[in-house]
Amino acid sequence: MPIATVNPTTGETLKSFDALGSEEIEARLDRAHRAFREHRLTPFARRAELMLRAAGLLEEDQDDIARTMTLEMGKPLKAARAEAAKCAKAMRWYAEHAEEELADEHPRDRDAKDSGASRVLVRYRPLGPVLAVMPWNFPLWQVVRFAAPALMAGNVGLLKHASNVPQTALYLEDLFHRAGYPEGCFQTLLIGSDAVADIVRDPRIVAATLTGSEPAGRAVASIAGDVIKKTVLELGGSDPFVVLPSADLDRAVPVAVTARVQNNGQSCIAAKRFIVHDAVYDAFVSRFVQAMSSLTVGDPMEEATDVGPLSSEQGRRSLEELVDDARGRGATVLCGGDRPEEQPSGWFYEPTVLADITPEMRIHYEEAFGPVATLYRVADLDEALEVANDTPFGLSSNVWTRDAAEQERCARDMEAGGVYFNGMTASHPGYPFGGVKRSGYGRELAGHGIREFCNATTVWYGSES
Repeated sequence: MPIATVNPTTGETLKSFDALGSEEIEARLDRAHRAFREHRLTPFARRAELMLRAAGLLEEDQDDIARTMTLEMGKPLKAARAEAAKCAKAMRWYAEHAEEELADEHPRDRDAKDSGASRVLVRYRPLGPVLAVMPWNFPLWQVVRFAAPALMAGNVGLLKHASNVPQTALYLEDLFHRAGYPEGCFQTLLIGSDAVADIVRDPRIVAATLTGSEPAGRAVASIAGDVIKKTVLELGGSDPFVVLPSADLDRAVPVAVTARVQNNGQSCIAAKRFIVHDAVYDAFVSRFVQAMSSLTVGDPMEEATDVGPLSSEQGRRSLEELVDDARGRGATVLCGGDRPEEQPSGWFYEPTVLADITPEMRIHYEEAFGPVATLYRVADLDEALEVANDTPFGLSSNVWTRDAAEQERCARDMEAGGVYFNGMTASHPGYPFGGVKRSGYGRELAGHGIREFCNATTVWYGSES
């Protein structure tokens, strides 16, 4: 697809970019290779100084970069500002905690003695240039949650961003440059997907991380596997939102709405399947449908807008196909289910709630990337877990119960990378983030994330050392 900013509110192409040629790509790979040899030796104090400077610049740029994100992919402006603030927070977290998370580890004295050593330590060393293949839905956050730990660990980064957010991609390179990072430490590659394979195979690239679709993850992982390189994948999600009898519906319903329509419903960790116990099903559904129907759909630049357009015409078409398939197979449309008449241009879709979902419907197993919620009525916790786990995905999950035994059961049996009780799933720099099953592997954020692209090196000293 072309590398261009296309306003999803109007469908207008605002700016187009040429893809880098082979000579330019070669120059940037060489620049990254040379930058790593210097950056890996930079003391933590200097790395932190640079990262804090980048965080400060991002905070100054918050309004401008928020408008750019909204123009490129359609998220409400207030959500874009919040995304920029979250990125600055993560940068500060890694500036403050990276040295601690990568501190030398000292195995047990008895193990050192048993191995014949006078002492042993495990040291985390950076790997080198890492390729990041990133999506459009959180065009700043997805990149920063890779870049902040990678740079603080002493690695360098090359970004292949989604083709519909080129201005955000270029902003990120400029941000780190203005912060004082040496040339080559973080570079944006304006390239198409067809150029990724050769870059992953290049010996100067030591690893790759990808957030995006299953096909994209499968392609990058298979290439990296062929040349024996580490990958971290964060792919799709179809997160369950389980509501049990002891749930506080006054809190659960508004959180359910936010969890489904955040980022215009285009979030891997958005709650998508609402699994509700029979005892509270009618009460929850009545309030949930009313709240979804009351959302304001419109221009994402307007502060009053709750739901903006989908990012692309193809994205809306794919969502419509899932809804139409479910409707044709007997699903009940409780609200929405169509393009809003008051938005004749742009790629808008109504907040939608579907009930009577069965396994024969595509939407039961496929991810709905847009403001569409599916409802399931269950008789007990056993059935709730069965439905929640009946998915190829396993990114995160939400469970609403005040029963300690039910919480423990869900924490044990939910097949997901996270289980959030009585609150909405949200990534935080202090907690590991990632999934299981076809949602990917590896972890981002926290200490787990910064160590993904480090060499855990055993340093062993003999008795005469």
